[in-house]
Formats: sequence, C-alpha cells, structure tokens
Amino acid sequence: MNHVVHSNGPVQNLNGVLEEKLDELRALIGKAEGDPLRIVGIGAGAWGSVFTALLQESYGHLRDKVLIRIWRRPGRSVDRATAEHLFEVINSREDVLRRLIRRCAYLKYVEARLGDRILHADVILKDGFCLNMIDTPLCPLKVVTNLQEAVWDADIVINGLPSTETCEVFEEISRYWKERITMPIIISLAKGVEAELEPEPRIITPTQMINRATGVPMENILYLGGPNIASEIYNKEYANARICGAEKWRKPLAKFLRQPHFVVWDNGDLVTHEVMGGLKNVYAIGAGMVAALTNESATSKSVYFAHCTSEMIFITHLLTEEPEKLAGPLLADTYVTLLKGRNAWYGQKLAKGELSLEMGDSIKGKGMIQGRENI
Repeated sequence: MNHVVHSNGPVQNLNGVLEEKLDELRALIGKAEGDPLRIVGIGAGAWGSVFTALLQESYGHLRDKVLIRIWRRPGRSVDRATAEHLFEVINSREDVLRRLIRRCAYLKYVEARLGDRILHADVILKDGFCLNMIDTPLCPLKVVTNLQEAVWDADIVINGLPSTETCEVFEEISRYWKERITMPIIISLAKGVEAELEPEPRIITPTQMINRATGVPMENILYLGGPNIASEIYNKEYANARICGAEKWRKPLAKFLRQPHFVVWDNGDLVTHEVMGGLKNVYAIGAGMVAALTNESATSKSVYFAHCTSEMIFITHLLTEEPEKLAGPLLADTYVTLLKGRNAWYGQKLAKGELSLEMGDSIKGKGMIQGRENI
C-alpha cells in the first residue's frame, strides 16, 4: 500500500514499514534467515481472537518470516439460534459472503441454519468468526486445537485466557517447554486477579501465575491493556493501549504492535496496570447495576465512578506508593468498561432480574464474566 493517508498522518509504503518492524523484532529474538517467527494466541475469546486477527492482518502476508496461529479448545458446539444469526451476518456482508464462497465454506453455514449440521467454535474461527462476537467477522485464522502443537516451538505467546483459567493452561504448557533452550516472550491480555491465602493473603496476577507455572522469567512476561472494546478495535476505531513490563522487550514490542488506528505505548509499571485491569471488571458490574436501578441517572453513575476511582487510588497507593500513576490509560480503561463492556451489560441484566448469579460466569454470546465472584 503506497501513499495511504490515515487520521494521524501519511503512511508511506505501509508494507515496507511492517516488514521492517518484523525484521527488527526477528533480529532481537535471534531468528535465523529462513526460520519464521512463531506467534501463537492462547484462548479465543473476543479480545484474544481480535488481537491475533490484528497481527494476522498486518503481518500474515509475510509468511516466510512469520507464522501466526491461535489455540482454542475443540468441541464447543454452536447452537441453532446462533447458527441462524451467523448466517444472517454472513449474508449481510458481501465481502464475507464472497470469501466463504471462494473457500468453498458457505454451504456448511446454510446447512447449520437449516439444522442439518452442527458447527463448532474452532471450525468457524478458521473462517473468521468468534463465538463470543458473532456480529464482527474477523479475517480467517490458522486454528490449532492441540495445545502441545500450538506452543512447543512458539517464540511469542499471547495469553488471551481468563485469569481463572490461566494457571491451569500454563501449567500444562510448561510440560511442553521442558526441553526448550530459549524462553519465549509472553504477552498477557488477561484482565483479572486471583486471591491467595497462604502463606499470607495476597493478590495474584496472571503474569505472576504464568511465571510460577512455566518458570519463564518475569522480564519475558508482559501485560497489555487499555481502554479497548474488541469489536470496535477490529473495526478500526481509534484506540490505544499500554504494554507493561521489562524495558528489554516492552519497547520493541510496542513498536511491533503499534498500528495507525491502534497505538501501543510502553510502561514499566506492570503490577499497577495489571491489577487495575482486573479490578475495573468488578466495578463495571456495579456500574451496570447502578445504571439499571437509577434509570441511567447521570448523577448516580458519576457518584459511583467517583467512589471507584477513590478506591483505585487507595489500592494503587498500597501497591506502588505512587498513586499519581493512576492517571491516563488506567482511568480510561475503567471508564470504557463501565460505559460499554460485557461486565456492565451483565450488571444491568442482574439488576433487571434477567440473569442470576446461579447461571454461572460463562454467558452465551458474551463469554467469561470476570469479577462475578466478587459481587
């Protein structure tokens, strides 16, 4: 693409820029000529799928230099109602319809709509459909359902799992890395925290879980978060995020991940960003409940937001003794989740009596509700 103009300035020879960024990262990792950089996403929820799809769209055409794939568990079936809705989405998008016809994949969606075939989440993901985000078609992805095959030779692993599943899956992954000479780089997208009572009560973050489970040093484990709604980012709405961790990797990765519509900055404060990224999910459920119970009262919602930020400042002070670090993206991430996110939606449904806590934390069409157990 030559002489493309974006909202934040002209971009000359975009493909050349992308290849140059890829070459720089390959050199830092020590990849030899002819040995592709292997990137794998673990977990295929909305944000994990979108993040992997963004990389595929940007770098996937450079197949001799990078291989991008995503792992999800096999066997999750798509119910009839979702299959019918998926068929409507496909037929409303001419580009998607033509793509499926070219790939000889359209017929299976016709059969699923009629009830003559059962689709599975891993199968539709290959065609670019995330079960938790049916209304936003993605690009086709290379999907692997065998975890060992997905991760054993990965150079960069994207953790798109919920915090509740991170420890279990990465303990399994560690068995496949016992013979590795070099350690991979891990970018965690997980937003959530877990409690540990022994030897004393404390908060455990997903990056700490990964470090414990795999032995990968903390300097190789980073957290990426920000005020991001997955479907909006994939639709090229302007957004930004921060990648946090050791300077050795966060700066080159920020450059590698940065796109005209998705600007990634770097920051060294891993703990604060990761903990706040988890706590704002709890606040978002409350925000949804307040919105429903007060008939969307702006005053009530603003009072609730003030109490949330006060608590965040207090907790941040306990973690870092530098509460001023709460400014900017941390507050923005909280605000957008309270404003529009699955947890805010969940809180509204709870308050209206349309959902109950007994229904569990995995909601059809939405995925995992982080922070439900803290209500």
